[in-house]
Amino acid sequence: MADFDYPEDLRYTVDHEWVRIDGDRVRVGITAYAQDALGDIVYVTLPEQGAALEAGGPCGEVESTKSVSDLFAPVSGRVVGRNETLDAQPELVNTDPYGAGWMFEVAIADASVLDALLTAEDYRDSLG
Repeated sequence: MADFDYPEDLRYTVDHEWVRIDGDRVRVGITAYAQDALGDIVYVTLPEQGAALEAGGPCGEVESTKSVSDLFAPVSGRVVGRNETLDAQPELVNTDPYGAGWMFEVAIADASVLDALLTAEDYRDSLG
């Protein structure tokens, strides 16, 4: 298995999303492992601005040359930001998954759910 970077300051889900916590907001994207497994990303469907998300529920899609995969909300809350750059440059998810390839931001409804997210070490362990 390739050795990918999983920044220690992020939290992760078993669905291969990462979460950057910033007060009562989180920024969300997919992990290096996920973008590699998907292959070349050609299209990203993000949740609408203002949409209410339920933790664990589908909220978008990532389409690659290999397949289409659902995005799942890592937390419940309201969408307060979207990375509109991905409309024209979906490949940023492949080239910079933790930076310019971020997907959306959520104002968290209940911060206690953050405790259920995986640390970088737990996420690495979950990959086997």
